Amino acid sequence: MTGVGEVVIHKIRIYLELLRPFTLLAPLIVSSSVMIASLVNSGTTNLSFVSLLWTILSASFCFALLNGASNVLNQATDWKEDALSKPYRPIPKGIITPKEAYKVSFFLYTVALLLSLAVNILFSFFIFLIAFFSITYSLPPRIKKFLFLNQLWVALPRGFFGIVGSWSVFGNPFEPLPLAIGCVAALFLFGGTATKDILDAEADRTVGTKTLVNVFGVKTAAFFSLVFMTGAFGLIIPLVYFHIIHYTLLPLVFLGILSVLIGWLMFHKHKNTKCENTSAWTLMYATYFIFALSFAVITISFSA
Repeated sequence: MTGVGEVVIHKIRIYLELLRPFTLLAPLIVSSSVMIASLVNSGTTNLSFVSLLWTILSASFCFALLNGASNVLNQATDWKEDALSKPYRPIPKGIITPKEAYKVSFFLYTVALLLSLAVNILFSFFIFLIAFFSITYSLPPRIKKFLFLNQLWVALPRGFFGIVGSWSVFGNPFEPLPLAIGCVAALFLFGGTATKDILDAEADRTVGTKTLVNVFGVKTAAFFSLVFMTGAFGLIIPLVYFHIIHYTLLPLVFLGILSVLIGWLMFHKHKNTKCENTSAWTLMYATYFIFALSFAVITISFSA
């Protein structure tokens, strides 16, 4: 292999490390599952298989690009904190500069926004909203540093707008079903996002970023997260009772059991040896996968 080829491959590896590929699974799986559910629920039959496949892949790729852009931007703005808590990342190691990471991030944001226009205008609007939240999370006014608001700034784009944006690809995002499921997702992530702050507690405190963990301690943060995560799935019961969503979605309530386990793992600060974060963070992601997939399967099964 030529020297130029080796340099290119090395750069690609660095960029992939910045993107944090594991975290891209959530937007891909969640968005594509919800899109398929909205397709079946809407009864759309006038699109060819190739057209459907292209639309789903394009739209889900938009979410993955946004998530990747957010990951890169976060590392570009938080390299000082990462130097303390995650020194193995590319920027603290000096492999790539924050300036270059900024360029990569905004390239990804631009591609995501342009690609979203190929889906539909309403979908593009939701992609823009999600981008706005993720950019202002890291850049001024840098919502990340404000207690509670930082959790909301993660929960809304990745939970509520992620669900209704995905539904808008084929269906009406303002119907009760996507709005209700979006609220459940947002509540779950509002509590669950605290799982990522455990290992960063001291580094965040050093730069003045306030989180549940470094303000109230891990035990209090775990209890707070547990209330919102279990409450999110518990919300399904009144939603069914008042006929806002169909009773067939009641089994999703049992995901509250996994929420309890997430809280327990948070309380004990259990480290995941295969991922860079805690086991609670990993299980939180997995629970969100299961929630989206289960919602899609149930919706498809009873809409067909």
